[in-house]
Amino acid sequence: MDMLIALMAACLYFLALGLVVPGLTNSNGIKTKPVFLCALAAIALHILLLKDLIHGGPGQNLSILNVASLISLIISLLTTLAMLRIRVWFLLPVVYSFAAINLSAATLLPGTFITHLEAHPQVLLHISLALFSYSTLMIATLYAIQLAWLDHKLKNKKSLLINPNIPPLMMVERQLFKIILVGNSLLTVTLITGFVFIQDMLAQGKLHKAVLSLLAWVVYSVLLWGHYQLGWRGRRVVWFSLVGAFLLTLAYFGSRFVKEIIIGA
Repeated sequence: MDMLIALMAACLYFLALGLVVPGLTNSNGIKTKPVFLCALAAIALHILLLKDLIHGGPGQNLSILNVASLISLIISLLTTLAMLRIRVWFLLPVVYSFAAINLSAATLLPGTFITHLEAHPQVLLHISLALFSYSTLMIATLYAIQLAWLDHKLKNKKSLLINPNIPPLMMVERQLFKIILVGNSLLTVTLITGFVFIQDMLAQGKLHKAVLSLLAWVVYSVLLWGHYQLGWRGRRVVWFSLVGAFLLTLAYFGSRFVKEIIIGA
């Protein structure tokens, strides 16, 4: 049953993707409603699938692939809702592709990392904040890549066709910093709840997560300060965003990847 749900969800994600891509290569308008409905159906099936994968036994199975699929779900949901207000078409092919790949991997390559969050609601709050902060900052990373692409086109005097589906560079930059501000605020609360609610936050095996997360917070905070106080723009912004995302990914998935995928294999 899980395999069928995964297949249907992946097909719907790719169908939504197929409705978006042609509009990025020509000036034809992208119809929001069909994309939104396809994506919404895929997200609903994705939620149903993750419910079975995570709550299918005693406790909660937060294996690395289940968590990656959950993050893909959150990113897909946020960007799908955003499409109703802003032009996020450039991001959607990447977002929906990763969602389809991650849910397929979680279904085909089941792993086990059982937790019992029902007994520790404060830890559930911390993990929820961590997931939303990471997802938000990954969306910011996609915005940074889009900003770099637009900047490259303009600096090399390569004319961008008048395409209503591709937002102007200045708009992308403004949205990027709004997203980073929200994501870094969530990361701030995540770090605070971690130190308050998790007693062994600095214990061996968890210390690197705290250090890397804190370093990522410093990177994003410096980037925000540099932009709003010193007017930082362009490539520096992109590189800071990518470094912050890299540190945060290492913090969230580094050791788990080694233990579950490399050693476990």
